[in-house]
Amino acid sequence: MTDGTPDTAAPNTAIVPSPCISVCKLTADRAYCIGCLRTLEEIRGWKHMDAGQKRALLADLENRQAAAAE
Repeated sequence: MTDGTPDTAAPNTAIVPSPCISVCKLTADRAYCIGCLRTLEEIRGWKHMDAGQKRALLADLENRQAAAAE
């Protein structure tokens, strides 16, 4: 029976939304997607990552976006 509070004991089973924004175009050097800033390897691997790995990648993407804005 649940009391309505989130289950923090199993964080790797939660659904993590994809960072894809449907702007799927690689940079000229094919280093990453200009829409989501993921590399091809990260895009291909997304479906195989657990929630913890996805959240770690999302944090990396925030850092990439901040670095790109500088």
